[in-house]
Amino acid sequence: MACETRIVQCTFYYPQLPLHKYHQSGDLIIGGIAYYAGNVASEMLFMEEPLPTLTEPFVIVPKHYQHITALAFTVKYINENLQILPNITLGFHIYDSYGSSMRTYHATMLLLSSPERFTPNYLCDNKKNLIAVVGGLDAKISIDMATLLNNYKVPQMVPHEAVQYEGILSLLLHFRWTWIGVIVIDDDGSGERFLQTVLPKFSQSGICYAFIKRISTLSSFAEINEMLEDGAKLHNEVMSSKANVVLFYGESNSMFILRWFPYFSEHPPSLPRGIVWIMTAEMELTSMVYQKDWETEIFHGALSFTIQSKNLPEFKTFVEGRNPSNTKEDGFIRDFWQQAFDCVFPDPTVGDVKGNVCTGVEKLESLPAPFFEMSMSGHSYCIYNAVYAIAHALHDMSSSRVKHGAMEGRRGLKHQIQPLWQLHHFLKSVSFNNSSGDKISFDQYGELVAGFDVINWIVSPNQTFHRVKVGRTDPRQGFTIDGDAITWYSWFNQSQPLSLCTERCHPGFRKKVKEGEPFCCYDCIPCPEGKFSAQEDMNDCSKCSDEEYPNKNQDVCIPKDISFLSYNEPLGMSLACSALSFSYITALVLGTFMKHHNTPIVKANNRDVTYTLLISLLLCFLCALLFIGRPEKVTCLLRQTAFGIIFSVAVSCVLAKTITVVLAFMATKPGSRMRKWVGKRLTNSIVVSCCLVQVGLCILWLGSSPPFPDVDMHSVAKEVVLECNEGSVTMFYCVLGYMSFLAIISFTVAFLARKLPDSFNEAKFITFSMLIFCSVWLSFVPTYLSTKGKYMVAVEIFSILASSAGLLGCIFAPKCYIILWRPQLNNREYLIRNKA
Repeated sequence: MACETRIVQCTFYYPQLPLHKYHQSGDLIIGGIAYYAGNVASEMLFMEEPLPTLTEPFVIVPKHYQHITALAFTVKYINENLQILPNITLGFHIYDSYGSSMRTYHATMLLLSSPERFTPNYLCDNKKNLIAVVGGLDAKISIDMATLLNNYKVPQMVPHEAVQYEGILSLLLHFRWTWIGVIVIDDDGSGERFLQTVLPKFSQSGICYAFIKRISTLSSFAEINEMLEDGAKLHNEVMSSKANVVLFYGESNSMFILRWFPYFSEHPPSLPRGIVWIMTAEMELTSMVYQKDWETEIFHGALSFTIQSKNLPEFKTFVEGRNPSNTKEDGFIRDFWQQAFDCVFPDPTVGDVKGNVCTGVEKLESLPAPFFEMSMSGHSYCIYNAVYAIAHALHDMSSSRVKHGAMEGRRGLKHQIQPLWQLHHFLKSVSFNNSSGDKISFDQYGELVAGFDVINWIVSPNQTFHRVKVGRTDPRQGFTIDGDAITWYSWFNQSQPLSLCTERCHPGFRKKVKEGEPFCCYDCIPCPEGKFSAQEDMNDCSKCSDEEYPNKNQDVCIPKDISFLSYNEPLGMSLACSALSFSYITALVLGTFMKHHNTPIVKANNRDVTYTLLISLLLCFLCALLFIGRPEKVTCLLRQTAFGIIFSVAVSCVLAKTITVVLAFMATKPGSRMRKWVGKRLTNSIVVSCCLVQVGLCILWLGSSPPFPDVDMHSVAKEVVLECNEGSVTMFYCVLGYMSFLAIISFTVAFLARKLPDSFNEAKFITFSMLIFCSVWLSFVPTYLSTKGKYMVAVEIFSILASSAGLLGCIFAPKCYIILWRPQLNNREYLIRNKA
């Protein structure tokens, strides 16, 4: 007998459990490691070598029998399909892992040994023809299998878990569940890896954790009391938490532990409030035999991620035709039948059978869903795709060899795939559509490109259970969910559950994190002035665009009003009327003076300068109209320059009149040399020279940085202000400063001459007028700088009107009084009479 040495031989002992196996012969064999039964070890002290006949109690998981059926179903339909491997038949060898590492190693070695006998490390007669292995259900089983299979380069298929975790995160963010609980089953380190790698990514996306609890699996009967104590503490913490959503991470057997959860309460098996359970793809609603009648309604409304699958009617037909009488090679079905239907098959070696007798014709569709389902589950669908992927890879290999003239047929292909790792190349590049239309392929890392369905569990008190597909997450199409199709736990009254640490911050508020607490726990504070928040739970408030401003509630931006000093509004209308009224009064004064052109009071102190002053005051009142109305290019150029030049003319005239008064009184002294300075030439020179300086400043201003129409978005919160930008602020204050300089000189000279002896001392009136003028423009600067928008323009207009009215009233009102109402005083003797 020729034997091929595989690995170094080792000896180990394992408990003597019933060997569950299912063999079907074929040219090529697909291995399968199932998780059908589990054993719970009792505490033992190995003081001496254990006997090989040592037995341990075990429990069967009836629902996992579907995985075995799925592999047999797929192989049958591939063999019947003439389009795939037409000259080759597939077979399979399936063994039970019993959920333990020891039995997984044993089952794996059985796959690698001769079919007739268990000879570890040897393959005799080369009759095994093992090409690939499908399984196991849990990550722990897969890792144990890989420990041995990696040595032989046996192909294995593993779905990409990152897609599932991204889907769970998308689900939490979609429903805005930011405050959740996490329960992790940690028996092989996978739970800890989940905590260390996945949960931090969730936190980066805004998820916080009310609690994170680790639960160990039950490995011996001695741990039951400890499990009940820990479970009671966990139950109390979950029920007292404000988290309505609990993410449960675990393997397939984790559901057995979760089924205990309602029985941890003081009043089992009910929960004082609802919980939305989110479960990973490894978990299904499964029952141990002793949990057949246990409460399942607590899982009503749960959301589970399962491997994407479609219903296959052929599979249901295949399952309906199975029973212990027509599946003699199936070493699993008798135990499954007895546990599922609570009956016993007659045994000739035993006397009368106590209890129900199995007839073999019981109906599988009568079993409750936690025990068995007729439709293909996600795990079974994955097995179905795995077997088809192997078949297509073999078919591609066969086609490739035929293309290159290699051997064909059963014997040829059987020898062409030795060693086993040659199948890897074809398996990684395989791409096909299965019978349900789903595309099956692998990425560049050899991982199965597959998505996950989001399933809503609908559970009734009578153990009725069905799944409703409400969404999916796919590496190609992303995450989708139909929230309206979800049936929630009855405690939530069919409204979407909330799971928050604190109530959401409404629009107009922002979050402020509480010190010492997770970032999901926060206070809500109003947005600061000028900012808004249009959505809930904003970390910070935002500014509106320049054309908008926040409303009163600070939850939306509304367009700003266009603002400028208009003739249509009361303020603009009143200022315009005032300017026109003062202009009319000035014109009347000018007309009065021209009518009494030759009277002494008009001729006194240079009649031409008086007319020039009146005309400049008339223009000052009228130039105020340039500041009212929509700013245009021309008006912006004329506003400040015209105002500055005209006012400079007016103030220069006042200065000339003041200096003339002083010189006139000085010239009356005997022997005075001032007589030659008294006359029109001096006054005209003063007016012209002072005005030319201001004109030069304005020309320099217009040539370097002229004013222009502008839009102010920021000065007034609720308005877009149309204004004239001064261009150069320095030149604006230079023009204003020069005018103030002339006014101060006029005021100073007039103040010194206020007590000159005369019955009509014009210097006294000039002093009052310049006092008003200076007071107005000194108060103008701070007032102008403290106001915004159109009110800045209004302040300047008011200053123009007030200062001009002060000059008009103080200088010309006394003269008009004498001209109109005291004409007898309008003579030369009165004007020059010495009061002394």
